[in-house]
Amino acid sequence: MNKHDENNQEQVMLPPPSLKAQKGRGAVSNLQGRFEVNAREAYDDGWEREEEEAKPWKTQVTDEYCKSILSRNASPDLPFGVSLNPYRGCEHGCIYCFARPTHSYLGLSPGMDFETKIFAKVNAPEVLRRELAKPGYEPQSIALGVNTDAYQPCERERKLTRRVLEVLQECQHPVGLITKSSLIERDIDILAAMAARQQAGVAITLTTLDPAISRTLEPRAAAPARRLRTIRTLTEAGIPVAVSIAPIIPFVTEPDIERILEAVKEAGAVSAHYTVLRLPWEVAPLFHQWLQAHFPERAQRVMNRVREMRGGKDYDSTFGARMKGEGVWAELIRQRFKIATERLGLTGRGSRFHNMDASQFTRPLVVPPLGARAKAADAGQLDLF
Repeated sequence: MNKHDENNQEQVMLPPPSLKAQKGRGAVSNLQGRFEVNAREAYDDGWEREEEEAKPWKTQVTDEYCKSILSRNASPDLPFGVSLNPYRGCEHGCIYCFARPTHSYLGLSPGMDFETKIFAKVNAPEVLRRELAKPGYEPQSIALGVNTDAYQPCERERKLTRRVLEVLQECQHPVGLITKSSLIERDIDILAAMAARQQAGVAITLTTLDPAISRTLEPRAAAPARRLRTIRTLTEAGIPVAVSIAPIIPFVTEPDIERILEAVKEAGAVSAHYTVLRLPWEVAPLFHQWLQAHFPERAQRVMNRVREMRGGKDYDSTFGARMKGEGVWAELIRQRFKIATERLGLTGRGSRFHNMDASQFTRPLVVPPLGARAKAADAGQLDLF
């Protein structure tokens, strides 16, 4: 897949059925990243006994010291211009995650490595303070946890997301969060106070209502019923909740569209939006493997529909088309979603990034100096230990 343009990715053939899913993990393999020079291929030499089960992959969380924490984009089809991600990699293990290919830049696999080798930006709150204190900084809503989930399991101990929210609350800086974890309920005290000043909104991703599909599609995220309860809990606390039905996968999650919208409306959501399945770079072969492991009888049918929405390819990264797709099938999904949201009153844009108040922003009073590790990182020096 060493293509210079992801629009022209090769269509990867479905893998043999010898690849088996691991309980609690989304990826079926530890597929090599596209920057690897040497190719490796598993080979059965006859010494391994078939009855021996593969050892489970353990999650490793590594401390990382970052030089900056706010990322900016000018993408015309994204509702935010600034984002913050306290973690790299995500233990939720969602097979469709568009962030998987970023692990290739670390020399790691977008497959099993992405969901087992997590990097925690331990100085994120301090770096955020310094960035907000810069004289030229102009506040606009920060999207928190867009690339990888800010409330993935290791957040329970690390609490980086909560510390980031504490900085934003202190500075009265608007923030929008997106998650599929019920752990966000822990921070209701902060989010409710910010929402009362129109400075916070939340989006919950809900892909399917079927717990069996969810267990393989996004194995370590909260169950669908638990996410609905989270929507209700946040709403009762006065926090506006939008719902992201993403991704819509033909013949897998697509039949659930109307039922999901009805369920989230009942739970108190104020708006909903969707994206169709995106398969950039290594996500395409990983998704093919997942299909073959869990839905072999419909794998080809699913990919045929995906390609119908992508001009015959696995993926089209063109702005305006990458999120919703094109063609008859994409139009049918658009119409179904439009009719259902209008019927249920979920057509509002919500408050996740729009209509937030940045006028009360104040620069942080306390700005920590660079520590020894941070100074080394800022100077580009590698940490030998």
